[in-house]
Amino acid sequence: MKLILKYFPNLTEDQIQKYEMLERLYKDWNLKINVVSRKDIDELYLRHVLHALAIAKVIQFKDGSRIMDVGTGGGFPGVPLAIMFPNCKFHLVDSIAKKLKVVNEVVEGLGLENVKTTHTRVESINETYDFIVSRAVAAMPTFVHWTKGKIAKPQNNALKNGILYLKGGDLTEELKDYKTITEYDIKTFFEEDFYETKKVVHLPIKYKG
Repeated sequence: MKLILKYFPNLTEDQIQKYEMLERLYKDWNLKINVVSRKDIDELYLRHVLHALAIAKVIQFKDGSRIMDVGTGGGFPGVPLAIMFPNCKFHLVDSIAKKLKVVNEVVEGLGLENVKTTHTRVESINETYDFIVSRAVAAMPTFVHWTKGKIAKPQNNALKNGILYLKGGDLTEELKDYKTITEYDIKTFFEEDFYETKKVVHLPIKYKG
């Protein structure tokens, strides 16, 4: 938890309380349904919570923004972002039901009212969002194909509507066809070695009506 306050010192008491509760909720539920590896659960704040919040260093979502987290798994990056941006709406989607069971229990335990979850493949979602976030569930071309037609037209944020993707390593080949992409090195925000090669990738997507 100290790690979160190190980089986000202006959290409200409510946000601090919710971030503190995350570890206990995930540890309890992970014993019943394994969604986070044992090594990662012991370093939950470093490897999951803070990693998710790298997106909050790239963009401060305006109130009312709608964000979909695709392949949310155990709830990352969606749950930590939902705590950070309580006036935004988050839709967490995953095709594996047992993972969403844990997410639902964590969301309920935290009393998060700005999160909904859906057990489906993202292609089946018929809504539009300001941003689609995810943590490396597929190569970018595949992910762009999956999420086609799901970006909203009205622009309300400092960054253009589109995809915010947490990825690691050398992305030169994977991203070579995208001329409008911006890569943000997470190591410029967080000094821990874990983030040395990790990035937030922003790909603006034009609305297709």
